[in-house]
Amino acid sequence: MTLFDRMRGSPLARPLEGRDYRLLVFGAVVSLLGDGFFFVALAWQVYDISNVPTALSFVGVAWTLPMIVFVLIGGAFSDRYDRRRLMIGGDIVRGTAIGLMAVLSLTGQIQLWHLAALIVFVGVGDAFFNPAFTAMVPDLVPEVHLPAANALTGVYRPLVTQLIGPAIGGLTVAALGAGAAFGVDGLTFVVSAVAIFAIRTRPPKRTAPPPPISRTFVEIREGLAFVRSNPWIWATLLSAMMSLLVFLGPMEVLVPFIVKNRLGLGPEALGLIFAAGGVGSILMSLVIGNRGQPRRRITAMFGSWSIAVATIAAYGLITALWQALIVGFIVAALFELGQMIWITLLQQEVPRELLGRVSSLDWMISTGLVPVSFALTGPVAELLGPERTMIGAAILGALLMSSLLFVPGVRDPERRPTPAAPPEAEAA
Repeated sequence: MTLFDRMRGSPLARPLEGRDYRLLVFGAVVSLLGDGFFFVALAWQVYDISNVPTALSFVGVAWTLPMIVFVLIGGAFSDRYDRRRLMIGGDIVRGTAIGLMAVLSLTGQIQLWHLAALIVFVGVGDAFFNPAFTAMVPDLVPEVHLPAANALTGVYRPLVTQLIGPAIGGLTVAALGAGAAFGVDGLTFVVSAVAIFAIRTRPPKRTAPPPPISRTFVEIREGLAFVRSNPWIWATLLSAMMSLLVFLGPMEVLVPFIVKNRLGLGPEALGLIFAAGGVGSILMSLVIGNRGQPRRRITAMFGSWSIAVATIAAYGLITALWQALIVGFIVAALFELGQMIWITLLQQEVPRELLGRVSSLDWMISTGLVPVSFALTGPVAELLGPERTMIGAAILGALLMSSLLFVPGVRDPERRPTPAAPPEAEAA
C-alpha cells in the first residue's frame, strides 16, 4: 500500500471526498499562507515606524474593534444569505486593504495612521467572512465527518499560518521588507475568492421570502436567546472574554517587542517562534484526528486552554530563542486541542439554522474586550515593564479561564454520547 493510499484511508482525508469542501480548503490554505506573512510583516512594520508597544497596541485596537462591531450582523447575514457571497466580499475587502498597505510600504510612504486606517477594513472583512466559514463547513461535510474536518483544519491552519507562512514571511521581511510580504498576502485573498466562487451555491433553506433588513436584530436576539439557554456556550464565551482581555494584548504586542529589543533578533526569529507553534498545533491535530477527541470534552477544553494561558508567562522569562520556541510549541498545541473540541461542539450541538448567528456571538463575546486588551497593554507595559506585564497577565488569565468550568450545566455535552459513525463509515 502506497503512502497516498494510506492517506486516503485516514479519517482526516474523508471530508476531502467532497469537491466543494476541497475547494473551501484550497482557498483557506492559500489565504492562511498569506496571513502567516502578514502577522510578521505587520509587527515589524509597526515597530520600524515607532518602536514602542503602544504603537502596535493602537493598530491592534483598530483591527479588532470593527470586527466586534460588525460580527453579529455578519452572523445574521450568514444565516440569511448565500454564505459564498459573504466570504467572497470579505476576501475582496481584506485583499484590497492589505494591497494598499503593500503599495504604501514599498513606496516608503507608509505611516502608523495608514496602517490603522486600512486595518479597519481587514477587521470588517473578518466580521463577515469568519461566521460564514464556520457555518458553511456543515453544509459541505456529513455530520459524522465534522470532527475529522475540524482536525484537518487543525493541521492545515497552523501548517500555513504558523509554520510555513511565518518562516518564509520572516525571511521575506528581512530580505525585501514588509511591503513585499503585504503584497503576497493581498494576492492570496484573490485566490481564495476564486476558489469560493467555484463552490456550488447552497442558499439557506426558507419556506418564506427573505425577511427585511430590519429583522436582522430580531434574528440576532434569537441567536442570543439560544446561547443564554445553554450554559456550556455562554460560560465558555465568558471565560474566553475575561481571559483574552488579560493575556491576548500582551502576547500579541509584547512577544515581538521582546524578540526585537530584549533578544536583539530580527523578523526571521519571530517567524521561527510562530513556526514552532505551528508544529505543536499540527502534531496535536494529527493525534486528535486519528485517535478522536477526549471523552470528557468540556473538561479537556477548559484544561488545555487554562494551561496554555499559564504557559504564556514563560515568554516574560526567556533569555534565548530556543526557549521561546519551546514555549510557542506548547502553547499552540494546547490551544489547538481546545479549539478543535469547541468548534466540533458548536457544529454538532447548535441547530444548523442558528449556527451562523451563534458563531458570530462566539466571535463577538469571546473577543469583545480584545480592543481593550490591546489599548491597555502599551501603558501597562511602560509602567510595569514588558516582562512583568507578560507574567502577570498569563497567570491572571489562566485563573479566569478555568473558573467558569464549575458553573452548573457547563459539562452537560460531555455527558451525552457523540454522534456515531454509520456502518459504512466504520467499514471505511
